[in-house]
Amino acid sequence: MNFSRITSSVKYNLLKGWLGVFLFSCIIAPKALAQNTKRDTLLQEIKEFRNSNVFNTRDTLYIHNLINLAIEHRYHNLDSLLILSKQSLDLSKKSKYVNGEISSLHAIGGYYSDKGKIDQAITYFEKAYQLAKKNNDNSILIIRTLNDLAKEYGYKGDYSKALKWYLATIEIAEKNNDKNSISIVNDNIAHLYLEQKDYEQAMVFLQKSKAIHEEVGNPVFMAETLSNIASTYADMNELEYAMYNINISIATFEKEKILEWLAFCYEIKGKIYLKKNKNTWALYWYKQSELLHKEIEDDRAKIDLLIGMTEAYMNQSKDSIAEAYALNAFDLSKKIGLRIGIKNSAKKLAQLHKKKKDFEKSLWYHEIYQVTYESLTQTGNEKALNMLKTKMEYDQQKQQLIDDNEKALAKQKIFVYVAIIILIIFAIIMFIIHRNEQQQKKLNLELRNKKSDLEEKQAYLNELNQTKNKLFSIIGHDLRGPIGAFQGLLKLFKEGEMTKEEFLNFVPKLKVDIDTISFTLNNLLSWGQTQMNGSVTKHATTQLDSIVEENVALLSEIAESKSISIVNRIEPNCQIWCDPNQIDIIIRNLLSNALKFTPNNGQIVIGAIQKIKTCEIYVKDNGMGMSEDIISKLFEKDSNHTTYGTNDEKGTGLGLSLCKEMVEKNNGKIWVHSALGKGSSFYFTIPRVQQPQKQYKESA
Repeated sequence: MNFSRITSSVKYNLLKGWLGVFLFSCIIAPKALAQNTKRDTLLQEIKEFRNSNVFNTRDTLYIHNLINLAIEHRYHNLDSLLILSKQSLDLSKKSKYVNGEISSLHAIGGYYSDKGKIDQAITYFEKAYQLAKKNNDNSILIIRTLNDLAKEYGYKGDYSKALKWYLATIEIAEKNNDKNSISIVNDNIAHLYLEQKDYEQAMVFLQKSKAIHEEVGNPVFMAETLSNIASTYADMNELEYAMYNINISIATFEKEKILEWLAFCYEIKGKIYLKKNKNTWALYWYKQSELLHKEIEDDRAKIDLLIGMTEAYMNQSKDSIAEAYALNAFDLSKKIGLRIGIKNSAKKLAQLHKKKKDFEKSLWYHEIYQVTYESLTQTGNEKALNMLKTKMEYDQQKQQLIDDNEKALAKQKIFVYVAIIILIIFAIIMFIIHRNEQQQKKLNLELRNKKSDLEEKQAYLNELNQTKNKLFSIIGHDLRGPIGAFQGLLKLFKEGEMTKEEFLNFVPKLKVDIDTISFTLNNLLSWGQTQMNGSVTKHATTQLDSIVEENVALLSEIAESKSISIVNRIEPNCQIWCDPNQIDIIIRNLLSNALKFTPNNGQIVIGAIQKIKTCEIYVKDNGMGMSEDIISKLFEKDSNHTTYGTNDEKGTGLGLSLCKEMVEKNNGKIWVHSALGKGSSFYFTIPRVQQPQKQYKESA
């Protein structure tokens, strides 16, 4: 919609009616809600802290949340800002939390600044700065407190001191390459020149700030600078440039829901229309700003808004409304001691009373205007000279330091040359000594290397011996027993000492034994490969759900024999990056263990939690559980610990050690949570497929 084309008063009144309601509900309410959301989150976190069993008021995270909550109340509830800041200051002192103490002092300074109590604000900002400078190496806190201290001197009218502190702030920020802080200070210096109507010098600093934002790329900081540029262009009557920049700022602040800056931008847009003599549209944007000011507490910004609305109503000859706004601006300016606000509002009130032929009040307000104007003009000239003098003195001090450093460097060069000659002589002597030492070290190193080789070979032989012993133990104990029993049954059947029917009764038991032997042999072979460095991990994109389904089907007969239900919660198309054969062994071992230690009519659950980079797979049962002593030895490489299952099932003690080795080969981790009588939960992680192949659809 092209707003500039709507000039009819009828259209404006209709538009004003529905648009005002619409904007109030669609802009103010959601933005206020967004502002409250962060405060509500902080309140909830603080409440959870206080309800915690281990709550301690000296917890730095708790204090940090209090400070953040206090800051969130600025521009919304100044009393809450003060109460929370004093509370966090007291707790920070008790807990010796220096950063918290600095931030609390800074927040209290912000309260007094917004209340117009500049001297008290300066006191707290100076305390925060001195504490940050003395006890803290956090450059951000130092820069922030010094910048706000300079800003208060600007509000006080001491522009010379304000500029001095701003320049010091920039120097610290440049040392720390803090470009965002440099841009903020440039904006603040520009405001000093704007107060003196030196728009060209102000624009120099604003353009510096804009260039920094273009490099850094922070849209919110860029919008803040563009809104200041728009205001400056409006004061320079470059209205098209002003409108272009303010529209960009408004779009950003509406998107980010930053009420205080959005109110400022609406006021600037109203000022642009006012300078275009489009009073209807000026008032429209002023009223949008006025609505936002009901949600925030920013008296300094509100004064400019009220004076702008006064002028717009005066241009429309609505003098009674204009007078109400001018009086509001005058009272608010006196309340916070803003002399330029007193001057501008007194001038408007003098004009309004003169128009009403109330010459006594008109003269009274004119005298206030004249006195304030002369004071500002006089101090303005002094300030301009002081600012220039301060900047020159600052530059001279910097140049003097540079000259002094160059002289010191010249003297140092002589000492350096002498030192170099001495070092060369010393180096020659040291070279001769070093060469002799090197020869001796070489001989010692050869001896140590031979000793190290012998120790490594001894350790390797010990490991091979342990592997051999474990292998023979498993073959002798876990395989020979079932095979011997099978041979005995066959011998009895062959010699006629057992009937066919009796032999068939042993078939289910024989099948279980043979399955156990097969499972043990597979584990034994896999383990043997890993021990002999013969196992190669081949990663590929793997469907986890397919592997799990195959193993559930494979072990379903054992599960049915114990009336155990296996619940598969693996989602379809769950892709992982791994060696599919090794993952198959891991899943089978974990499911087999769960079946072994779960009683009849129990339940086993297998599932996966898909995270950003990994897939966390778990196997949970409601079986026997384990003690802490067993858990501590469970994944040890040399552990031979085995336990009989609920139906006297036997194991080799290899399964979990093998699982651990294979999980780690696939860049994962494995762990267990268990308690006696409450079951066990095994977890392991495997990397997910990070870049799945894209599906392209051919055009028809």
